Amino acid sequence: MRYAIGDIQGCAAELRALLARIGFSADRDQLWFVGDLVNRGPRSLEALRYVRSLEDNAVVVLGNHDLHLLAIALGGESARKADTLDEVLAAPDRDELIEWLLHRPLAHFDAERGELLVHAGLVPQWTASQAVELAREVEQALRRDARAFLQRMYGDRPDEWHETLSGVERLRFTVNVLTRLRMCTPAGRIDLRIKGPPGEARSDLRPWFEIAQRQSRDVRIIFGHWSALGYVNAHNVVCLDTGCVWGGSLTALNLDRPGERVSLPCAGYRSAG
Repeated sequence: MRYAIGDIQGCAAELRALLARIGFSADRDQLWFVGDLVNRGPRSLEALRYVRSLEDNAVVVLGNHDLHLLAIALGGESARKADTLDEVLAAPDRDELIEWLLHRPLAHFDAERGELLVHAGLVPQWTASQAVELAREVEQALRRDARAFLQRMYGDRPDEWHETLSGVERLRFTVNVLTRLRMCTPAGRIDLRIKGPPGEARSDLRPWFEIAQRQSRDVRIIFGHWSALGYVNAHNVVCLDTGCVWGGSLTALNLDRPGERVSLPCAGYRSAG
């Protein structure tokens, strides 16, 4: 069986409990992780080590918190007050873990099944295949010179897709869409400040997956990143960020048996306030 797992964010105990609940077996099952393995929760090192140990049983795409860890470790970025990454950065196997994370993709596409795994979303103009191609451009730049790329990764501009985008602007826009997007206009202008539920946004913005003319609507997209949205299974997308680190739940969806979902309540390590 293939199971997709929502944002872990260092909640390693909840991950292990969830896998026990679904009866995960390395002999037969594969896990798709939507990204954000680390940060905010209390046991990022354990979560990272455990998912890495799964080897081919785990398909992992990078989330914004995973990239933030890489930026601190390789790009000279300073840690933020809310980060819980010190244990990872001080670990004796830090270099091996960072190297493994560096080689995770930003998008995973199963063309045969018509399923795309990303952390956040796609702008309306992108097909699934185009998103994967753009993700590969970022991955190549990241692995070619991680420090140079990570030092220029942060920023909210450009905020609209154009085929003519090039260089660092093209790479940054791709990163922002795949790892930070929640809402955009039908024309594809993104607003990365939105973190709450859709109803709090201005009237011209829509959840990216609700835009009728989006070019990726022919594939099922599995994503996370939006805890204020919660579980969604509609519009040929599945959102699996059910806010574990915020006291919600950690969710697994059986991709081979539609509708078979397991959610495990979480203690909650962070407060929205």
